[in-house]
Amino acid sequence: MSTHQLVYLVFAIVLVIALVFDLGLLSKKNKTVTIKQAFYQTAFWVGLALVFFVFMWIEGPSLAAETVSNGVASTATGSQLALEFLSAYLMEWSLSIDNIFVFILIFTSFGVKEKHYPRVLLVGILMAILFRIIFITVGVVLVAKFSWILYIFGVFLVYTGYKMFTSNEDEEFDPHDSKVYRFLKKFLPLVNHDGDGKYVMRENGRPVYTSLFVVVVLLAAIDLVFALDSIPAVMGISKDPLVIYTSNIFAVLGLRSLFFLLRGAVTKFDYLQQGIAIVLVFIGAKMLGEHYLNEWMPKSTQVFLSLGVIMLCISGSIFYSMFMNKKGVPKDVDDGSL
Repeated sequence: MSTHQLVYLVFAIVLVIALVFDLGLLSKKNKTVTIKQAFYQTAFWVGLALVFFVFMWIEGPSLAAETVSNGVASTATGSQLALEFLSAYLMEWSLSIDNIFVFILIFTSFGVKEKHYPRVLLVGILMAILFRIIFITVGVVLVAKFSWILYIFGVFLVYTGYKMFTSNEDEEFDPHDSKVYRFLKKFLPLVNHDGDGKYVMRENGRPVYTSLFVVVVLLAAIDLVFALDSIPAVMGISKDPLVIYTSNIFAVLGLRSLFFLLRGAVTKFDYLQQGIAIVLVFIGAKMLGEHYLNEWMPKSTQVFLSLGVIMLCISGSIFYSMFMNKKGVPKDVDDGSL
C-alpha cells in the first residue's frame, strides 16, 4: 500500500468513526443543542483536523517522495504538504462561517423548529459532502488536463473578492424566491409543514415532501454555490488532490457544530466578508502570477505566506468587527474598509 493510499485510508476510517460518534452520541433526535454542547462538538472537529494535520506532517516526506517517484512534479516537500492542508482548512473554515448567515435565513424562512435543526443540518451537510466530492473530482481532472483553467479560477477569485469587498449592502436572500425552491415547487408536491420531523410522507394516498425536505435540498445547494469560491481558492493554495479533498470535507463536517456555536454571534461579524474578500483576491492574484512567483520565491515560503495572510485577514476582520460593535458604530456608517 502506497503512502497516499494509507493517508486516504486513515482519513476514511477517522471520518466514519467521527460520524458515528457525532451521530450516535452527540446528536439526539428532536433535541436542541446548547452552546456548551456546540463548543465541545466544534472543538472535537477542529481537534480532529489538527490531529490529521500532525499525521500529514509526519507522513509528509514519504508523500512528497512518492509523488516524485511516480514521475509527477511535486507540489510539496516534507512538512510543506501538511502546511498546505492547514492553510486550506483555515480557508474553508472561514468561508464556512459565511455559510451560516444563509443557513439562518433558510431555517427562519421555512419556520424550522429548533428541535429539528441537528438532524436537518446533518443530512444537508452529508449531501453537500457528496456533491463536493463530485465537484472536486471534476475540477481536479480538468486542471490536470487543462492547466490554463487555473488562470480562469484566478480571475474569478479576484473578481469575486473585489465584488465582495466593495459591496456596500448585502441583498436580502429570500429562499422562497430561489431557483432551487421554484424548481422543487414546480415538479414536486410540497406541503407547508415539517411532518413532525419527516422529510417525505403520504397525504390523501400520495407522497408529499415536507418543508424539512426542502430545507435539506437548499442547504446542499447553497453549499455548492459557496464551493464555487472555496474549491478554486483551495486549488490556489495546493494542487494536491489529497489536500483539496480532506480540507474541504473536514471544514464542511464541522459546519453543523459551528452553526450552533455562532448562530447568535455570527451577525456581529460585520467585516468578516471583507476579510474573506481580501483572502480571495490574494489567492486569485497568486494563481495568476504563480509562474513568476515560483522564479523568485521558494514554494515553502509561498505556503507560509498564504497561511499568514489567511490567519491575519480572518482574525483581523473578526476582531475589527468586535471592536466596531463595542464602539457602537454600525457598518453602514463606517466606510467599510478594514
